[in-house]
Amino acid sequence: MKAEAGHIIFKDKFKYKDLQGIFEELMVAFLDETDQMPDEDEILQMFLRINMMDIEKNRKPEGYNRRGRMRLVFPLTKGKKQLYIRADSKTAETIRITERLSKILKKGGIPHTVEWDKLQTIQQ
Repeated sequence: MKAEAGHIIFKDKFKYKDLQGIFEELMVAFLDETDQMPDEDEILQMFLRINMMDIEKNRKPEGYNRRGRMRLVFPLTKGKKQLYIRADSKTAETIRITERLSKILKKGGIPHTVEWDKLQTIQQ
């Protein structure tokens, strides 16, 4: 199976601050799996701190929405809160990375579901 986007949809009672204990692991796993880990630790720490400032205030974090072959996005959507991993094209890598992040969330006790290629739905 291949997908362009993997969506992790959080359950109704989810709050962004629920990510506090696992966000660093989530971001590092994403950057490592996509070969987008910054060369300098200071840059990684900056990405983590920018996101954690929002998470600590229960606001939607930025994720990793930089130019690159894959992105980790927390979209502004009505209704359910979610994050998605998006690749430049359909690939099995999207599936693997989404499933790895899902495992980290499950380990952190954050209930969610996973869906594939729903970008048209959330952009409406």
